[in-house]
Amino acid sequence: MSKMKTRKAAAKRMTFTGTGKIKRRRAGLTHLQSKRSSRTQSRNNDAAQNVSPSDYKEARRMMPYG
Repeated sequence: MSKMKTRKAAAKRMTFTGTGKIKRRRAGLTHLQSKRSSRTQSRNNDAAQNVSPSDYKEARRMMPYG
């Protein structure tokens, strides 16, 4: 059987943690932050989140070697 291929778009956007969870970055936080309040900006500073359980299976399928 041939090797499974990694989806490079997914690999560039997600990483594996040491415990096997998949970490991703939240969308919409790269620019245009100056119009938002400082409270909202500080809340958005930690943009890393885990992939939800409902999407985990699909993410593992896109990145089989992680």
